[in-house]
Amino acid sequence: MRGQSDFVRSLPGDPSALSIQAGHFRRWHIDLPLLVLLIAVAFFGLIVLYSASGKELGRVLRQLIYLGISFSGLFIVAQIKVKTLKSLAPLGYVLGIFLLLLVAWIGEGSKGAQRWLNVFGLIRFQPSELMKIAVPLTVAWYLSDKILPPKIQTLSIGLVIAVLPSLFIVMQPDLGTSILIAASGLFVLWLGGIRWSFLIGGGVLAVVSAWPVWQFLLHGYQRQRIMTLFNPEDDRLGAGWNIIQSKTAIGSGGWDGKGWLNGTQSHLDFLPESHTDFIIAVLAEEFGFVGVVFLLFLYLLIIIRGAQISLAAKNIFGSLAAGSITLTFFVYVLVNMGMVSGMLPVVGVPLPLVSYGGTAMVTMFASFGVLMAISTEDTQR
Repeated sequence: MRGQSDFVRSLPGDPSALSIQAGHFRRWHIDLPLLVLLIAVAFFGLIVLYSASGKELGRVLRQLIYLGISFSGLFIVAQIKVKTLKSLAPLGYVLGIFLLLLVAWIGEGSKGAQRWLNVFGLIRFQPSELMKIAVPLTVAWYLSDKILPPKIQTLSIGLVIAVLPSLFIVMQPDLGTSILIAASGLFVLWLGGIRWSFLIGGGVLAVVSAWPVWQFLLHGYQRQRIMTLFNPEDDRLGAGWNIIQSKTAIGSGGWDGKGWLNGTQSHLDFLPESHTDFIIAVLAEEFGFVGVVFLLFLYLLIIIRGAQISLAAKNIFGSLAAGSITLTFFVYVLVNMGMVSGMLPVVGVPLPLVSYGGTAMVTMFASFGVLMAISTEDTQR
């Protein structure tokens, strides 16, 4: 692929030798530019995690295990033919809906939320993570054989596919995940060419439904999070604590930070969830503005590579799926950084590839495996 060859030619050393190496990766359906970027972000994340977890080496080792499983999952998914991914998408969607129903029936709860399934005491996972892949792939599967831009009937069915899982997830309750999963499906519809009249109508509907959603759908603590966004100082020791401490950590980092392992907000336990949702605040405090820009630059390169894969895809399904996965990744980064900096409500969205965690990491890398399968589709299998 042109983007990959350009990447190879830009590297130092013997171009012919590097081209051979890139070709070797390609035969294994691995997109070399994307792989290098993912490794770079994951490695940088481990450095930040060591400090964010209070120099707890055990947590870093567990994250390494999660990364090993995640990269293995990426490799496995990348070997699947795109047409097979397309045929499996609706099956995965139905399975995900079934598992979400099981969560409502026999799911395990924690901190007031019922989101997990425990499989014989061996594996504890969130079925909502499966929908992060199943929803965009299923909407792309549905649209791929339709006339584009979609007509009102096609658009309506696509909306149902995108929104239905979110209704189950928001009842767990998990508002942040439900919105992001619905967005991943809506991105497919948008990429399919929604007419401006539909977009305007959707915007009007969103405005009209704002009050009923606020009054009847949102829980009390969710409404409190939104109100805290506008005035966190109103409850400095309660609902506003997370945002105030996070903004303090970010601001104290200055241009180049206090230095690795020298952060005070996280090490003195002022910053909550410093190794998960608020890990970017630790990065900003210790590496400063320069460190944040460096991470954002790596994220930007990943997004650009995803866009290239979408544009170069060999079929509509691949193009829509790759575009949606890339846009969803962008939104995850945007929402996490927005909530940590006090620009968006706190919704519990981890920083992709950096925050500590297993299920979310595996799901994210599996989605990149889909991107790699689409990127190397022309390679003989």
